[in-house]
Amino acid sequence: MGRLFGTDGVRGVAGRDLTAELALDLSVAAAHALGVTGGHGRPVAVVGRDPRASGEFLEAAVVAGLASSGVDVLRLGVLPTPAVAYLTEALHADVGVMLSASHNPAPDNGIKFFARGGLKLPDAVEDEIERRLGESWDRPVGASVGRVRDAYGEANRYVSHLLTTMPGGLDGLRVVADCANGAAHTVAPEALLRAGAIVETIGASPDGLNINEGCGSTHLDRLRDAVLASGADVGVAYDGDADRCLAVDATGEVVDGDQILAILAVAMKESGRLAKDTVVATVMSNLGFKIAMRTAGVEVVETAVGDRYVLEAMKHNGFSLGGEQSGHLIMLDHATTGDGLLTSLHLLAEVVRQKRPLAELASVMTRLPQVLINVRGVDKSRAATSPELAAAVAHAEGVLGRSGRVLIRPSGTEPMVRVMVEAESEDQAHAVASDLADVVRTSLV
Repeated sequence: MGRLFGTDGVRGVAGRDLTAELALDLSVAAAHALGVTGGHGRPVAVVGRDPRASGEFLEAAVVAGLASSGVDVLRLGVLPTPAVAYLTEALHADVGVMLSASHNPAPDNGIKFFARGGLKLPDAVEDEIERRLGESWDRPVGASVGRVRDAYGEANRYVSHLLTTMPGGLDGLRVVADCANGAAHTVAPEALLRAGAIVETIGASPDGLNINEGCGSTHLDRLRDAVLASGADVGVAYDGDADRCLAVDATGEVVDGDQILAILAVAMKESGRLAKDTVVATVMSNLGFKIAMRTAGVEVVETAVGDRYVLEAMKHNGFSLGGEQSGHLIMLDHATTGDGLLTSLHLLAEVVRQKRPLAELASVMTRLPQVLINVRGVDKSRAATSPELAAAVAHAEGVLGRSGRVLIRPSGTEPMVRVMVEAESEDQAHAVASDLADVVRTSLV
């Protein structure tokens, strides 16, 4: 069996890959691996989820596993992933658990664990959890079993925390918020309203099956239409668990994660809040971002794709800002993980503070044409060893020269290989990416 944990927890089709039995066993193994059972008083766990229908039975299984291990459990209900991370720290919990498959469709779900302090688990700890699956253990009985209670009101603690981080209010700013029919459908509108914005909300009627369905940060057409129809100043879109955020300006143009990261990096540098005048980004960041940062006097540190790797580099080197093109941004002064709602509040605060439209702020960088093709139905484990693919990449890099680049990356969360090409023109990027995608399809079978 391959490794259960991907780049963002354990994911799969709920009820088939991610079963109630596996969820219970993972929770027991996590309690043991994280050392929160036996001899530590009354350990506490917080558990949150997004609105997926499968989250209901998975939550029950996770709670059962933790409580049977002697861990007291606070059920947070439907909340964003970063809210669970924050509340793990704020409530001094020993472990946090989030049930979500982020931007994936409704049939999928996932389990993500946080250690004390709301920190994501390093690979070694995840490996230890897998190793301890199904091991024999002494089961608590009587007064030693964990107790379970609801703590839905803690959502207000999270929103209040976000508002205290803002450099200024959003008074009078007209905002459309697309909540992806996901975990942010109540806390995002509340936070924006309390910050002073005039808010129109879409994608805020989850039914357990419509999460990310034609809405949210992976489907921006509805948000663009709503911004244009209402004459709003800006639109923001979250994904299913609200750990990422993208935006749309008043003209309907998309402002991606690279642009948001650039806006915040420049603003933080100018105010002396950007630690070491450095920002952390991934290998997927647009070349235009790197050029803009060089112009602004901001150093860029690159990591592998995945906000966990961005976070590791930030913590190791003492940096305060990092993120991904997808909209995962980490503001380490205020959060332990990527937080879409936090990102949106700080982005909007810059629009108000600088008294400039978002389109003007986003012009701090010029995006080079970038084409991304997701190739499904191939053996992604062979992407790094295929000689045919290596030869094709070398040829493409020779064609592009210094004005472009190629990145072939197996997805960490889905069964696919991503082909990314940047070039001087859209046509060239499409042509090179299409040729490489064909090679992936024929060589990784």
